[in-house]
Amino acid sequence: MNAKKTVQGVYLVTDTPDPSETDLNALVSAAVEGGASVVQYRDKRSSARRKLETIRTLQPVCRQKGALFIVNDRADLALAGEADGVHLGQKDMPIAEARKILGRDRIIGGTASTMEEARRVEAAGADYLGFGHIYATPTKYKGYAPRGPELLAQVCRNLSIPVVAIGGIDEKGATEVLQSGAAGFAVSSAVCRAEDPRLAAEKLRVIFEDSFPE
Repeated sequence: MNAKKTVQGVYLVTDTPDPSETDLNALVSAAVEGGASVVQYRDKRSSARRKLETIRTLQPVCRQKGALFIVNDRADLALAGEADGVHLGQKDMPIAEARKILGRDRIIGGTASTMEEARRVEAAGADYLGFGHIYATPTKYKGYAPRGPELLAQVCRNLSIPVVAIGGIDEKGATEVLQSGAAGFAVSSAVCRAEDPRLAAEKLRVIFEDSFPE
């Protein structure tokens, strides 16, 4: 397991319209080959049994390529499937409870859309924060306006854990959020719905590397 490896770079969320009709294995393989450093498996439709089967299929694909593999929502499935960690929303299991399940070595990320929420996520012991949505996104309905790069920059300045920008990010937005101080950016449609997911991920990886030259 890539224990406590820093969450940064191109963070792929496999938020597809119908996971059962998508070759997630091929999609994830192409994305990590292109340069996605983190993959979050997100599936709101399938049964827990089906999700675990998928997790056990995708985990070795990510591990072979050195990418972190994160499970959305379910700490129990992350543990059972030997994922690197879990990502929790504001309405999911509390971070402290997930830590009891996963232990200290696995990664726990939390979601926030305000500065107050961001500080609570960090105080609860999260290893990284997903902040957004930054731009308008058709992938997931939100009941509030896009947060924008200005608020993102404030959050990045006030937190000590890595911040991953989430929501409506494309190639142009990737550059902007990195300039705001984000350690990485989450993408879904930009890769999952691309004609060539590997190439799409590669272009985003280049943007990240150009923003953090050695």
